Amino acid sequence: MKTPLLQFTDNGIYCEKAKVYLDPWKPVDHAIISHGHADHSRYGHKKYITHHRNVPIILHRLGEINVEGKEWGESFVINNVKFSLHPAGHIIGSSQIRVEHKGEVWVFTGDYKTENDGISTPYEPIKCNTFITECTFGLPAFKWTPQAEVLENINNWWAENKAEGKTSILFGYSLGKAQRLLKYLNTDIGEIYTHGAIENMTEVLRPLVDFPKTTLITRETKKEQLLGNIVLAPPSAHGSTWIRKMVPYVTASASGWMTFRGARRRRAIDKGFVLSDHCDWPGLLESIEATGAEKIICTHGYTDIFSKYLREQGYDARTEATQYGEEEIEAAVASKSSITA
Repeated sequence: MKTPLLQFTDNGIYCEKAKVYLDPWKPVDHAIISHGHADHSRYGHKKYITHHRNVPIILHRLGEINVEGKEWGESFVINNVKFSLHPAGHIIGSSQIRVEHKGEVWVFTGDYKTENDGISTPYEPIKCNTFITECTFGLPAFKWTPQAEVLENINNWWAENKAEGKTSILFGYSLGKAQRLLKYLNTDIGEIYTHGAIENMTEVLRPLVDFPKTTLITRETKKEQLLGNIVLAPPSAHGSTWIRKMVPYVTASASGWMTFRGARRRRAIDKGFVLSDHCDWPGLLESIEATGAEKIICTHGYTDIFSKYLREQGYDARTEATQYGEEEIEAAVASKSSITA
């Protein structure tokens, strides 16, 4: 039986012909990395290849590593297998990984979204035979409101809180979501303060994107300075000593999971804004159709439901288990970067 071009192993997604792994979750010799979130770019590999915009991100997160940056669409050959990176639109520097050998093409998306957020290179459909797709939000219930409308609602919420003399605390992942929010916050309303994990990552990305001015919250920051202003913080800061010192405040979370009111209640969040860095249900289906792929492999998310639906539409679809799932890992990373005010 022919060995698949890409295989799912205990270490990660493996190209045996090239002896290369894609986003491996255990230490390997040679890794091609889709993007900088902690579940996809882990420590311990001997060599990393990624998009050049992701290089400063993973250097910041992983320290001194052997990493090589590539440009979009730049082909590189390893043991007669041709690889290239293409925009995934998920966060800054996020890539799909195209793998080609003897006319057979596979595409691994990593994580991706189809809406142009204005700071990430927009998603680019790539023709292939086999498409490996996440399906984090692979249910029909997930259908995103356009970004501009959500961001207008966030700024209105901030203005309302300021009128009531309260601090607005907005939660989002330290890499990706926080910068997407920051880019569009209306500084006419007030000042933007940041948790250390978000401030540090944003400073890494400032050479790539024109972000508004931010002020790091330190032990010297007084809660009176925060009143009427907005604080960007990672989800792990919620309920911490760091945040309890900011009373009176109102909290909100920007996440695709805010589609469900129960998620907001479970997280004890005052307000939920539905804003995701992943595809919604229509985005997933449109992306798959655009690839022309006959074989679809579904990873992390609503894999069983989504693959079943694809099979009903005539695709050769199946699921594969991975160790991706950024929410839990990102929270752990952010908590290690926490600064006590």
